[in-house]
Amino acid sequence: MNRPTLTTVVLGALLTAAALAGCSGSPSAHQGSAAPRLKISGAYVTQPPMSDMTAGYFTLTNTGAAPDKLTGVTSSFASDISMNTTNATGQMLAAASFTVPAHGTLVFRTGADHLMIMGMRHKPVVGETVPLELHFTTSAPITVQVPVEPLTYQPAN
Repeated sequence: MNRPTLTTVVLGALLTAAALAGCSGSPSAHQGSAAPRLKISGAYVTQPPMSDMTAGYFTLTNTGAAPDKLTGVTSSFASDISMNTTNATGQMLAAASFTVPAHGTLVFRTGADHLMIMGMRHKPVVGETVPLELHFTTSAPITVQVPVEPLTYQPAN
């Protein structure tokens, strides 16, 4: 009968301990992997026909394992930014927050969820950018410089 040597037993014990240590992880490591990871893309505002308000659109992608909530948008460019949704009858309704699902997207587009930007410091023109800061329940705010596009702009999908 073959008996394991002391070296084989010690080596086996070390490998087992290393494997188990790699599985346990720290609580913060588990929380970090479950956190939302947000990225904004396709953001734009339309050049307004009048100087008092415009609309904003973007896509928020969450590659994280936990959802988050968009709770508001602010800007040094405007005194009031509201988040809105459009119901099936075309009525615009204010929204207090929007969920950004885990491993999913939240899309702000014409005729659906969107921003209404009011109290602008000046009327933006095509080619200009305006700052928007998005605020969330869990994630740190995201600040983005958003291009101004013509009122007739249709993003490629």
